[in-house]
Amino acid sequence: MISSFFGKTKPINYIVLGIFLFLFHSINVFFGFGEQDVDQIIPFELLAFAVLLLALFIINQIVRTEKVTDFNSYAMLFFVLLLVAFSETLFNKNVIFTNFFLLLAFWRLLSVKSIRFVKHKIFDASLLIGIASLFYDWSLVYLLLVFAVINVYDRKNYKNWLVPFVGIATVFIIAFATLRLTGSTEFFGNHYIFSTGFRTMETLGQVINIKAMIFILLILLIMAGVFVRVRNMGGGKLVLLRIVLFIFILGVALALFTPAGSSPLLFTFFPAAVFMANYLEGIKKNKLQELFLGLCIAVPLLLFIIEVNQ
Repeated sequence: MISSFFGKTKPINYIVLGIFLFLFHSINVFFGFGEQDVDQIIPFELLAFAVLLLALFIINQIVRTEKVTDFNSYAMLFFVLLLVAFSETLFNKNVIFTNFFLLLAFWRLLSVKSIRFVKHKIFDASLLIGIASLFYDWSLVYLLLVFAVINVYDRKNYKNWLVPFVGIATVFIIAFATLRLTGSTEFFGNHYIFSTGFRTMETLGQVINIKAMIFILLILLIMAGVFVRVRNMGGGKLVLLRIVLFIFILGVALALFTPAGSSPLLFTFFPAAVFMANYLEGIKKNKLQELFLGLCIAVPLLLFIIEVNQ
């Protein structure tokens, strides 16, 4: 029943997930208030929720237009469930805003497969990654993804390799001009410090928690199964999934090597949701689909309840 409902792409799926996301986010915020002033935090939390809702819409558009999954709402569902399972990632609002711009960048990069307006798409993606870096410095690592896409689709045109630098330079020039007018040019020195957390065992132990490690290992297993199935089927989907895999790898690298509390694990949720959706599509028996979805819903809810009660 659940698989048949989310196996469609009707607006009702987006509405249901949006309502569920709102309820979950409200509960998460309520238990995370602490000593903070409610009047000051509510507007910011509403903005964060709006960004998450837009991110959900973007994910739906990506999987529909770029065909990284079949025509269903599974990717949106799994993205929301991962937010529930790792509710602590939502306390860092800069990472939420960063994830939004990165999703837009991923969309532009995945669309390069059409080999039309390649330079424009590369520029847009680089520009969006540059904007994302204004919220989270380490997101500049995703420029590696831009060069990887260029290498896959249009490596012979040397101009393509220069476009990412133009995109990033555009962001920094505009940002510097704006900061100069406001007298806040020290932002760059204070923001782009690229701190790491793997040098101290205490921080490493906080970052690599059991829940995150189990999640990463399970997704890698799911990815292996998906690649075996897609390789046997053939088609151009394999290249797209390899790009999505690289997105996941970069997100995991940031989660492992950046300081605890920065919550960059959120960057892995989109690629993880894509592969989970592909895995579910490969299950032919309806009862097994329902069992897989039931576990994917029950486990995040259980983890959220445990997190709230701590």
